[in-house]
Amino acid sequence: MFTIRQFRYFEALAETLHFGKAAKRLNISQPALSAQIAQMEVDFGTALFERRPSGVSLTPEGNTVGRRVRRILAEIRDLEALAKASDELLVGQLRLGIIASLAPYLLPGLLAELSRSFPRLAIGVRENVTAELADELARGELDCVVQALPVERKGVETIPLGEDPFLLAVPEAAAARIRAPVSPDRLEGERLILLEEGHCLRDQALDVCRIAESRDLASLGATSLNTLMRMVAGGLGVTLVPACAVAAEARAGGIAFLPFEEPAPSRALVLVFRSSSGRRSDFERLAEMIRACLSEAQAPKPG
Repeated sequence: MFTIRQFRYFEALAETLHFGKAAKRLNISQPALSAQIAQMEVDFGTALFERRPSGVSLTPEGNTVGRRVRRILAEIRDLEALAKASDELLVGQLRLGIIASLAPYLLPGLLAELSRSFPRLAIGVRENVTAELADELARGELDCVVQALPVERKGVETIPLGEDPFLLAVPEAAAARIRAPVSPDRLEGERLILLEEGHCLRDQALDVCRIAESRDLASLGATSLNTLMRMVAGGLGVTLVPACAVAAEARAGGIAFLPFEEPAPSRALVLVFRSSSGRRSDFERLAEMIRACLSEAQAPKPG
């Protein structure tokens, strides 16, 4: 019969891929860990890990077991959170995922405010693209995720965080030629540069500009919005930028940020969490703080 303890041991080894590191994380001896993993393999009738001098790797059977173990542990953690629920908010561990096109602009203010207001909260942050964050949330590796709509996964709930309007980022020298406010129809003759595949901001830009078939569409290997901004400043093209990023990216210079015609395009941000979680009150309070930090990031800065 399998035990929750064995599942926790399996999870630690699957994440560290090293018996010594997993044992240290679990605060147990390495022989005790090895014995529990070996017993799981006997019960399953197959090897779950391939042992090597440098560490271990999951076998195909181990990967299959791992997916189910992560789901089971996610449900157990949600039940534990429900049992520990109290009037005190945001204490203990919270693992937050956030999309890469928002993280650098929201996190500095948010983490500082969380540290001041909730000193008993131990927060971990994971920055990634939407699809990867959604997988990690489903597996129980994250407690909640900040992303843009739409949310396409089942078994989750959302809390609205607000709109993040788009502006058009253009080289300063091109600002006089591309008059503001900008109509998306006037962008067909411009070279639109985008983040690499997988970033939701890429899909949002294509949807707004409606030029997916244009010969002036370019992906230049940028995996961050900051890199994309430097490409715009270097005259390589134009791109969409969310309002939350404008103040930070404008400091480097070389870019003009032009508003769109009304109704201006925007992305709707939400906080996503598993429906089975017992921490909705925590997430509601976290959402309030995110809204305040988002408004601050979007606010025009003097000069």
